[in-house]
Amino acid sequence: MNLGSNNLSGNIPSSFANLNKLSYLSLSRNQFSGGDLPLILPNLTSLSYLALSHNHIKSKLPSNMSGLHNLELFEASRNSFVGNVPTSLFRIPSLQYVYLSENQFEGPLEFGNTSSSSSKLEWLELSSNNFYGTIPEDISRFLKLGYLYLSNNSFIGEIPGSMSKLVSLYSIDLSYNKLEGQIPSFLWRLSTLRLSHNSFSSLEEVVVNGSDSDLGSNSIHRPTSYVDIGSNSLQGSLPRWICKCTSLKVLDLSKNHLFGSIPSCLMNSIASLGYISLRNNNLSGFLPDIFTNATDLRSVDVSRNQLVGKLPESLIKCKSMEYLNLKGNKFKDTFPSWLSSLGSLSVLFLASNAFYGPISSDVGFSSLQLIDISHNSFNGTLPQDYFVNWLEMSSGWRAINDSEWSFHNLQENSTYLQYMGGINYEDSMDMMYKGVDTKFPLIFVGFKSIDFSGNNFTGQIPKSIGLLNELIHVNFSRNAFTGSIPSSLANISHLEALDLSHNKLTGNIPHDLARLSFVSYLDFSHNHLQGPVPRSTQFLSQKCSSFEDNLGLYGLEGICGPIHVPHPTSGDSQQSEEFSSESEEVLNWIAAAIAFGPGVFCGLVIGYIFFTSHKYIWFMEKFGRN
Repeated sequence: MNLGSNNLSGNIPSSFANLNKLSYLSLSRNQFSGGDLPLILPNLTSLSYLALSHNHIKSKLPSNMSGLHNLELFEASRNSFVGNVPTSLFRIPSLQYVYLSENQFEGPLEFGNTSSSSSKLEWLELSSNNFYGTIPEDISRFLKLGYLYLSNNSFIGEIPGSMSKLVSLYSIDLSYNKLEGQIPSFLWRLSTLRLSHNSFSSLEEVVVNGSDSDLGSNSIHRPTSYVDIGSNSLQGSLPRWICKCTSLKVLDLSKNHLFGSIPSCLMNSIASLGYISLRNNNLSGFLPDIFTNATDLRSVDVSRNQLVGKLPESLIKCKSMEYLNLKGNKFKDTFPSWLSSLGSLSVLFLASNAFYGPISSDVGFSSLQLIDISHNSFNGTLPQDYFVNWLEMSSGWRAINDSEWSFHNLQENSTYLQYMGGINYEDSMDMMYKGVDTKFPLIFVGFKSIDFSGNNFTGQIPKSIGLLNELIHVNFSRNAFTGSIPSSLANISHLEALDLSHNKLTGNIPHDLARLSFVSYLDFSHNHLQGPVPRSTQFLSQKCSSFEDNLGLYGLEGICGPIHVPHPTSGDSQQSEEFSSESEEVLNWIAAAIAFGPGVFCGLVIGYIFFTSHKYIWFMEKFGRN
């Protein structure tokens, strides 16, 4: 009987207890809220398949489920089940698959007197519940267990050594618990290893026959492809045996206490990597020149370490690179304009280093969506046509529908929020946004930003900035820009935050900025501006401090209250004439951008790739268009 996805509600009828010959029952993806399951389930003795997931069922499971002696699959995830998971469930000899994640089960996890010889259990998923205590040693009785998911609970203690007996184990997720101690070496025979957000302090060295194990050889059960041990308390240097993980696709050791240099032997494993994150450690020395064969590498994050020197030239070989985060180190080099040849590079973070010199680029970064070069020692002037070829920041984005990517057919909703990254990992960032240092666990694919703040740029802000009409965030603060504010900024219709503070800008605030209907953060403070402040809801909602130290500004009564302001000057009448001239220049640059190469532009459009994640729904709200 399959009644799934029918919007049924209320309690599951007690009359179901009479269906003692039923072998298949699916009530998934409805609106059931409860029912006398302790009465119903024990009578369904012929069931081999029971699916109750994606409802609102608040109930306990029967204390004795051993009568369901034919049950092979039990699926009840995404409900509100409470109480313990009965040990009798695990005594069912035919049971192969158990999915009970995202409920309110609680208490210590116990398996009872399970026979290791008769158990057929292959998949155990108990994530996102309220289990506590240690992981039971007798989990080793499930010799056929291949997938173990216990994340987002409150398990404590160490990983039991008895788990080394689980020779069929393929994938494990113990992330978001309170586990501690040493990560045992036998876990490195698994294909997928997720242990993030615990308190592990060390990695047991992998040794076979007295020597370092080759993790790509037959001495290990299967190649390790996914390792996430981020957000723990790991001490010491990067283990050299990671260099022998020649099948790694994802490596995340971020947010630990690792120190020392990044070993050059990592070149051996980086050829297969698509994602590597070593951020928020205490790594030092140079970033080694290890990227020659890293043609599949999509994301590199070594931010917030103590790395020094120049950038390795082999980064130019990373043709699949989309995300490069070097923020918060001590790199001392000129601007890497040569990275513009990476046609997929969408995110470039160089902030808070010791980069220096001009940043001119003849080609431009056509695929960039996010660039943060703040708090360095870049200098010089930016040509007025500097942003002409930054094509991605002037193009919109669209959602991916079910018909365009089959992975979405597995999801619950028909509309999906999209974030940068892959199916099994997501890119993240932190940046100064609306005057606040903000952490973004996910990066919405429609978010486009420029941050050139905290450098030594001089001259005028390029009027071609107005071509980037999809920008959400612009920060040119704390430089030495002079001249007037470009009226072309009014063309950035999606702009939410604009910071031009702490420069030497003169003239008026362009009246056309008042038509930026999405803007919620403006800062023009500490310049030499004069004339009237545009009157619009967006301007009137700003803090008075956003305009301070501009003695020539007036019309601030609605923002700052009654204050003494100077009279209008004759120079105000020139503003509309200046904007007309600037608009003409912007149109000329648009024509130049179109002529830049239709083949390149079409290639960018055709090759545009989006990545998704169904988590962190609140993130979209931060960028909502209210």
